[in-house]
Amino acid sequence: MPAAAPTFSTLPRHIAVIMDGNGRWAELKGLPRHKGHEAGARTVRTITEECARLGVGRLTLYAFSAENWKRPKREIDFLMKLLKRYLAGERPTLMKNGIRFTAIGRLHELSPEVLAEIEKTKAITRENPKMTMTLALNYGGRGEIVDAAREFAGDALRRGKVPELTEDEFAKYLYDPAGAEVDLLIRTGGDHRVSNFLLWESSYAELWFTKAFWPDFGIPQLHEALGDFAKRDRRFGGLTER
Repeated sequence: MPAAAPTFSTLPRHIAVIMDGNGRWAELKGLPRHKGHEAGARTVRTITEECARLGVGRLTLYAFSAENWKRPKREIDFLMKLLKRYLAGERPTLMKNGIRFTAIGRLHELSPEVLAEIEKTKAITRENPKMTMTLALNYGGRGEIVDAAREFAGDALRRGKVPELTEDEFAKYLYDPAGAEVDLLIRTGGDHRVSNFLLWESSYAELWFTKAFWPDFGIPQLHEALGDFAKRDRRFGGLTER
């Protein structure tokens, strides 16, 4: 009989993942880099389905950073084609698992073809109740804060006055105001940095790093991260009563 699926005493409401190591995974296997990105897309399906099954509320994946435009044009073109193929191909999986899709970032700078697939997937999955899966595309954490500040300033000009600014008020101007703060931020690929990802939302996130490249990050590794998270004492600057 298969082993029983683990249960976790505490489950993060919002998991964010920096999916690093696709290219290095391919190079170590003597494969072209695009094979790593294709394998990484398959991992996205595996991890997304498992998070939904476990009852995670939100999953945000760093799919394409604002800095990724510096990569060779050939690789960028492939990534955009892969993204369009993924969005079209994963709609049945998203619907089967009750997963709502959305995207954040400077989306207006993406091609009309990519934007059309994003909007179609968002529309088809809009009413799905189980989990929200977000792709961060053309995304940068500092850029998000700057864009939010611009939106706030623009609103103030239109109103003719500057309202009182609190953290809660400012958060309304982020790319996804409904997005909860990140509880667990996972990074694959061996590096120990957050790389300009969800800087505002991850201010109190628990960090979990692994040397595993993203294509090798499977359900056992996800469960390991969740088990470690469940053991953490999250005090948010306070003290735990004893």
